[in-house]
Amino acid sequence: MAVTDGVTTETEAGGYSAPYGVAYDVTDAVAVIELRGPASGNTLDAHMRSALLMAARRLTTDTARGVRAALITARGKHFCVGQDLREHARLLRTEPAAAFANIPNEYNPLVKELHALPVPLVVAVEGACVGAGLGIALCADVRVAGEGARFGTAFTGIGLASDSGVARALARQLGPSRTAGLMLLGDQFTARDALHWGLVHRVVPDGSATAQGLALARSLADGPTAAHRETKALLRAAATTPLPAALEREAVIQRRLGATEDHHEAVAAFLERRSPAFRGH
Repeated sequence: MAVTDGVTTETEAGGYSAPYGVAYDVTDAVAVIELRGPASGNTLDAHMRSALLMAARRLTTDTARGVRAALITARGKHFCVGQDLREHARLLRTEPAAAFANIPNEYNPLVKELHALPVPLVVAVEGACVGAGLGIALCADVRVAGEGARFGTAFTGIGLASDSGVARALARQLGPSRTAGLMLLGDQFTARDALHWGLVHRVVPDGSATAQGLALARSLADGPTAAHRETKALLRAAATTPLPAALEREAVIQRRLGATEDHHEAVAAFLERRSPAFRGH
Protein backbone atom coordinates (compact mmCIF):
# COMPACT_ATOMS: atom_id res chain seq x y z
CA MET A 1 0.00 0.00 0.00
CA ALA A 2 1.59 3.29 -1.01
CA VAL A 3 1.33 5.97 1.66
CA THR A 4 2.91 8.97 -0.04
CA ASP A 5 5.64 9.56 -2.59
CA GLY A 6 6.03 5.85 -3.22
CA VAL A 7 8.30 5.27 -0.21
CA THR A 8 5.95 2.95 1.65
CA THR A 9 5.27 -0.59 0.53
CA GLU A 10 2.84 -3.33 1.48
CA THR A 11 4.15 -6.22 3.60
CA GLU A 12 2.96 -9.81 3.78
CA ALA A 13 1.60 -9.24 7.29
CA GLY A 14 -0.86 -6.69 5.95
CA GLY A 15 0.98 -3.64 7.24
CA TYR A 16 3.50 -1.50 5.46
CA SER A 17 7.13 -0.60 5.91
CA ALA A 18 8.83 2.70 5.11
CA PRO A 19 12.50 3.56 4.65
CA TYR A 20 11.43 7.08 5.66
CA GLY A 21 8.06 7.98 7.11
CA VAL A 22 5.89 5.64 9.17
CA ALA A 23 5.81 1.85 9.29
CA TYR A 24 2.73 -0.12 10.27
CA ASP A 25 2.63 -3.79 11.16
CA VAL A 26 0.21 -6.17 12.87
CA THR A 27 1.43 -9.34 14.55
CA ASP A 28 -0.55 -11.50 16.98
CA ALA A 29 -3.28 -8.86 17.47
CA VAL A 30 -0.74 -6.10 18.25
CA ALA A 31 -0.38 -3.17 15.85
CA VAL A 32 2.96 -1.35 15.85
CA ILE A 33 3.33 2.14 14.41
CA GLU A 34 6.96 3.20 14.04
CA LEU A 35 8.19 6.68 13.13
CA ARG A 36 11.12 6.30 10.74
CA GLY A 37 12.95 9.57 10.42
CA PRO A 38 15.92 9.04 12.73
CA ALA A 39 18.26 11.43 10.92
CA SER A 40 15.99 14.36 11.80
CA GLY A 41 14.88 13.15 15.24
CA ASN A 42 11.60 12.00 13.67
CA THR A 43 10.66 15.58 12.88
CA LEU A 44 7.04 15.97 11.85
CA ASP A 45 7.28 17.29 8.31
CA ALA A 46 4.41 17.08 5.83
CA HIS A 47 5.21 13.53 4.78
CA MET A 48 5.60 12.24 8.34
CA ARG A 49 2.36 13.90 9.48
CA SER A 50 0.38 12.50 6.56
CA ALA A 51 1.79 9.00 6.98
CA LEU A 52 1.19 9.05 10.75
CA LEU A 53 -2.42 10.11 10.32
CA MET A 54 -2.94 7.39 7.72
CA ALA A 55 -1.45 4.80 10.08
CA ALA A 56 -3.72 5.96 12.93
CA ARG A 57 -6.76 5.65 10.70
CA ARG A 58 -5.64 2.19 9.58
CA LEU A 59 -5.28 1.24 13.25
CA THR A 60 -8.82 2.39 14.02
CA THR A 61 -10.11 0.21 11.18
CA ASP A 62 -8.04 -2.76 12.33
CA THR A 63 -9.44 -2.65 15.86
CA ALA A 64 -12.64 -3.98 14.31
CA ARG A 65 -10.63 -6.75 12.61
CA GLY A 66 -8.95 -8.29 15.62
CA VAL A 67 -6.27 -5.82 16.75
CA ARG A 68 -6.42 -5.79 20.56
CA ALA A 69 -3.57 -3.42 21.51
CA ALA A 70 -1.19 -0.98 19.83
CA LEU A 71 2.28 0.48 20.24
CA ILE A 72 3.72 3.72 18.88
CA THR A 73 7.49 3.85 18.85
CA ALA A 74 10.26 5.51 16.86
CA ARG A 75 13.52 4.59 15.20
CA GLY A 76 16.72 6.32 16.29
CA LYS A 77 17.86 8.24 19.35
CA HIS A 78 14.75 10.40 19.70
CA PHE A 79 11.04 9.71 19.81
CA CYS A 80 10.00 12.97 18.15
CA VAL A 81 11.40 16.50 18.28
CA GLY A 82 8.12 18.01 17.06
CA GLN A 83 7.22 20.14 14.06
CA ASP A 84 9.72 20.57 11.22
CA LEU A 85 10.67 24.24 11.74
CA ARG A 86 12.54 24.48 8.44
CA GLU A 87 9.38 23.51 6.61
CA HIS A 88 7.39 25.89 8.81
CA ALA A 89 9.79 28.78 8.14
CA ARG A 90 9.54 28.18 4.40
CA LEU A 91 5.74 28.33 4.57
CA LEU A 92 5.86 31.53 6.62
CA ARG A 93 7.87 33.10 3.79
CA THR A 94 6.05 31.67 0.80
CA GLU A 95 2.54 30.65 1.93
CA PRO A 96 1.81 32.31 5.29
CA ALA A 97 -1.89 31.45 5.06
CA ALA A 98 -0.96 27.74 4.92
CA ALA A 99 1.65 27.80 7.69
CA PHE A 100 -0.80 26.58 10.34
CA ALA A 101 -3.11 24.48 8.17
CA ASN A 102 -1.43 21.37 9.55
CA ILE A 103 -3.18 21.89 12.91
CA PRO A 104 -6.81 21.41 11.73
CA ASN A 105 -5.85 19.17 8.82
CA GLU A 106 -3.39 16.75 10.45
CA TYR A 107 -2.57 17.26 14.12
CA ASN A 108 -6.15 17.60 15.34
CA PRO A 109 -7.46 14.57 13.40
CA LEU A 110 -4.45 12.53 14.56
CA VAL A 111 -4.98 13.33 18.24
CA LYS A 112 -8.72 12.65 17.97
CA GLU A 113 -8.06 9.33 16.24
CA LEU A 114 -5.59 8.17 18.88
CA HIS A 115 -7.73 9.31 21.80
CA ALA A 116 -10.77 7.50 20.41
CA LEU A 117 -9.04 4.13 20.03
CA PRO A 118 -11.09 1.45 21.77
CA VAL A 119 -8.02 -0.71 22.50
CA PRO A 120 -5.07 0.06 24.81
CA LEU A 121 -2.36 2.25 23.29
CA VAL A 122 1.24 2.08 24.52
CA VAL A 123 3.89 4.66 23.58
CA ALA A 124 7.62 3.93 23.96
CA VAL A 125 9.82 7.02 24.29
CA GLU A 126 13.59 7.32 23.93
CA GLY A 127 15.49 10.61 23.83
CA ALA A 128 13.64 13.82 23.05
CA CYS A 129 9.84 13.99 23.13
CA VAL A 130 8.80 17.62 22.68
CA GLY A 131 6.13 19.81 21.14
CA ALA A 132 3.74 17.86 18.96
CA GLY A 133 5.79 14.75 19.74
CA LEU A 134 4.76 15.19 23.37
CA GLY A 135 1.16 15.59 22.20
CA ILE A 136 1.35 12.21 20.47
CA ALA A 137 2.85 10.55 23.55
CA LEU A 138 0.12 12.01 25.77
CA CYS A 139 -2.50 10.20 23.69
CA ALA A 140 -1.32 6.88 25.11
CA ASP A 141 -2.93 4.89 27.88
CA VAL A 142 0.47 3.56 28.98
CA ARG A 143 3.83 5.25 28.45
CA VAL A 144 7.28 3.64 28.77
CA ALA A 145 10.36 5.86 28.76
CA GLY A 146 14.07 5.21 28.55
CA GLU A 147 16.08 6.53 31.49
CA GLY A 148 17.56 9.31 29.37
CA ALA A 149 14.28 10.46 27.81
CA ARG A 150 13.49 14.14 28.15
CA PHE A 151 10.20 15.91 27.62
CA GLY A 152 9.17 19.49 26.94
CA THR A 153 6.35 21.60 25.56
CA ALA A 154 8.67 23.89 23.53
CA PHE A 155 5.87 26.03 22.13
CA THR A 156 6.48 29.36 23.90
CA GLY A 157 10.15 29.12 22.93
CA ILE A 158 9.09 29.81 19.34
CA GLY A 159 6.42 32.34 20.25
CA LEU A 160 3.42 30.02 20.14
CA ALA A 161 0.98 28.63 22.73
CA SER A 162 0.29 24.92 22.16
CA ASP A 163 -1.39 22.46 19.84
CA SER A 164 -1.81 18.68 19.57
CA GLY A 165 -3.85 18.71 22.78
CA VAL A 166 -0.78 19.26 24.96
CA ALA A 167 -2.24 21.96 27.25
CA ARG A 168 -5.43 19.98 27.87
CA ALA A 169 -3.66 16.69 28.50
CA LEU A 170 -1.04 18.16 30.85
CA ALA A 171 -3.55 20.25 32.79
CA ARG A 172 -5.76 17.20 33.32
CA GLN A 173 -2.89 14.98 34.42
CA LEU A 174 -0.63 17.41 36.28
CA GLY A 175 -3.00 20.20 37.35
CA PRO A 176 -3.04 23.83 36.16
CA SER A 177 -0.16 25.14 38.31
CA ARG A 178 2.56 22.69 37.28
CA THR A 179 1.32 22.76 33.69
CA ALA A 180 1.51 26.57 33.61
CA GLY A 181 5.10 26.44 34.78
CA LEU A 182 6.08 23.83 32.21
CA MET A 183 4.38 25.68 29.37
CA LEU A 184 5.20 29.30 30.21
CA LEU A 185 8.79 28.70 31.31
CA GLY A 186 9.41 26.01 28.73
CA ASP A 187 11.15 23.81 31.29
CA GLN A 188 12.14 20.36 30.12
CA PHE A 189 11.59 17.42 32.43
CA THR A 190 13.18 14.02 32.72
CA ALA A 191 11.83 10.50 32.55
CA ARG A 192 12.16 10.30 36.35
CA ASP A 193 10.19 13.54 36.73
CA ALA A 194 7.51 12.13 34.44
CA LEU A 195 7.40 8.90 36.45
CA HIS A 196 7.09 10.82 39.73
CA TRP A 197 4.26 12.93 38.30
CA GLY A 198 2.44 9.94 36.83
CA LEU A 199 2.98 10.89 33.18
CA VAL A 200 4.91 7.70 32.42
CA HIS A 201 4.25 4.30 33.88
CA ARG A 202 7.69 2.73 33.61
CA VAL A 203 11.23 4.00 33.25
CA VAL A 204 13.54 1.43 31.68
CA PRO A 205 17.21 1.30 30.64
CA ASP A 206 18.00 3.40 27.57
CA GLY A 207 17.55 1.48 24.36
CA SER A 208 14.95 -0.91 25.78
CA ALA A 209 11.78 1.21 25.71
CA THR A 210 10.49 -0.28 22.46
CA ALA A 211 11.05 -3.87 23.60
CA GLN A 212 9.44 -3.17 26.96
CA GLY A 213 6.57 -1.31 25.35
CA LEU A 214 5.98 -4.15 22.91
CA ALA A 215 5.92 -6.64 25.79
CA LEU A 216 3.27 -4.54 27.53
CA ALA A 217 1.23 -4.23 24.33
CA ARG A 218 1.36 -8.00 23.86
CA SER A 219 0.28 -8.52 27.46
CA LEU A 220 -2.65 -6.15 26.94
CA ALA A 221 -3.58 -7.88 23.69
CA ASP A 222 -3.78 -11.16 25.61
CA GLY A 223 -6.12 -9.56 28.14
CA PRO A 224 -9.89 -8.98 28.36
CA THR A 225 -10.41 -6.71 25.37
CA ALA A 226 -14.06 -5.92 26.11
CA ALA A 227 -13.12 -4.86 29.65
CA HIS A 228 -10.30 -2.71 28.29
CA ARG A 229 -12.72 -1.01 25.88
CA GLU A 230 -15.23 -0.23 28.62
CA THR A 231 -12.51 0.93 31.02
CA LYS A 232 -11.24 3.40 28.44
CA ALA A 233 -14.76 4.70 27.89
CA LEU A 234 -15.24 5.22 31.64
CA LEU A 235 -11.94 7.06 31.92
CA ARG A 236 -12.73 9.35 28.99
CA ALA A 237 -16.02 10.35 30.60
CA ALA A 238 -14.74 10.54 34.19
CA ALA A 239 -13.87 14.25 34.27
CA THR A 240 -17.28 15.44 33.09
CA THR A 241 -19.71 12.82 34.42
CA PRO A 242 -21.60 13.60 37.67
CA LEU A 243 -21.24 10.95 40.36
CA PRO A 244 -24.81 9.54 40.12
CA ALA A 245 -24.50 9.14 36.35
CA ALA A 246 -21.03 7.63 36.71
CA LEU A 247 -22.26 5.05 39.21
CA GLU A 248 -25.21 4.11 37.00
CA ARG A 249 -22.96 3.82 33.97
CA GLU A 250 -20.61 1.54 35.89
CA ALA A 251 -23.53 -0.69 36.88
CA VAL A 252 -24.67 -0.97 33.27
CA ILE A 253 -21.16 -1.75 32.04
CA GLN A 254 -20.52 -4.37 34.73
CA ARG A 255 -23.73 -6.18 33.81
CA ARG A 256 -22.72 -6.09 30.16
CA LEU A 257 -19.23 -7.37 30.85
CA GLY A 258 -20.64 -9.99 33.19
CA ALA A 259 -22.15 -11.72 30.18
CA THR A 260 -18.82 -12.00 28.33
CA GLU A 261 -16.88 -15.22 27.92
CA ASP A 262 -13.78 -13.53 29.32
CA HIS A 263 -15.49 -12.72 32.62
CA HIS A 264 -16.74 -16.28 33.06
CA GLU A 265 -13.32 -17.65 32.11
CA ALA A 266 -11.58 -15.37 34.63
CA VAL A 267 -13.91 -16.41 37.46
CA ALA A 268 -13.45 -20.09 36.62
CA ALA A 269 -9.67 -19.64 36.45
CA PHE A 270 -9.64 -17.99 39.86
CA LEU A 271 -11.61 -20.85 41.42
CA GLU A 272 -9.38 -23.40 39.69
CA ARG A 273 -6.20 -21.55 40.69
CA ARG A 274 -4.90 -21.07 37.18
CA SER A 275 -4.26 -18.16 34.83
CA PRO A 276 -7.22 -17.13 32.68
CA ALA A 277 -7.06 -17.56 28.91
CA PHE A 278 -8.79 -14.45 27.57
CA ARG A 279 -10.14 -14.57 24.02
CA GLY A 280 -11.16 -10.94 23.75
CA HIS A 281 -14.92 -11.42 23.91
